[in-house]
Amino acid sequence: MIAVVAALSGALAVAAGAFGAHGAEGKAAEWLRTGATYQLIHVLAAFVALNQGARGAAWCFVAGAGLFAITLYAMAVGAPRWLGAVTPLGGAAMIAGWLWLAWEVARR
Repeated sequence: MIAVVAALSGALAVAAGAFGAHGAEGKAAEWLRTGATYQLIHVLAAFVALNQGARGAAWCFVAGAGLFAITLYAMAVGAPRWLGAVTPLGGAAMIAGWLWLAWEVARR
């Protein structure tokens, strides 16, 4: 299931990045670009984590990147800026994923 969610997350990231490159300007384009970059990187990290048997890390990557990116995407299309206060929670989950992956690899 996590692989399906990660793949769909990758598709969303490409769509958001394309919208940022071709349909948005200013701060909105920057938010879309940032969200898409982090989301794509962490989709790949999720597949690496799955390959290492670290399903928990994979979930942290996908959930964290999703939360991080979706709050940026929402603000880019006009949602209230207070959503920016939620964005770091996604970042914290991504960091947790990297730490979890390091732990899983180190214990082998």
